[in-house]
Amino acid sequence: MTAGKPILLISLFLCTGNALAQAGDEEPAAVIELGAAANRSLTEGQSSFGPTVAVEATPIENWLELEAGVTPLFRRHSTEWSIDLLFKKPWTLSDKMEFMLGVGPEWIHTNAYGIKMNSVAAEVAPDFMFWPSRKHRLGWYLEPSYEYKFAPGHEHSLGITGGLLIAIP
Repeated sequence: MTAGKPILLISLFLCTGNALAQAGDEEPAAVIELGAAANRSLTEGQSSFGPTVAVEATPIENWLELEAGVTPLFRRHSTEWSIDLLFKKPWTLSDKMEFMLGVGPEWIHTNAYGIKMNSVAAEVAPDFMFWPSRKHRLGWYLEPSYEYKFAPGHEHSLGITGGLLIAIP
């Protein structure tokens, strides 16, 4: 009977989440972020640029937003792919503006001059979201970030991403 308890608890949690999500149909199920990214290594002094895509969901209203994203960054003789998961605390500043502070892990795959390396990093990212209409269907965002790699060299970098927000009902 002890094996059934975790399954029962997970089922109850999922059913409760669905009931709450249907009751407040104002909030979108998820928000897609499509944009551009720029990154500057404070350690190496090099800059890189590329596209970015992320999906954001709200498991706990007004307390927790989860954002999972992928960003390829390019510079001369180097490509860097990063996948991150940010845990964000949201604050509604007005009907058309939100602020979130995110922290989370990041996995980075770098190919520089033919040398491939994987590393883990920590990221901190304040996120400003602007919605032209109160329905929050289409908007734009600006997200500066700080990244610390745990790989040899302990690279520090600053970045900024910005782009389009698309709400998924």
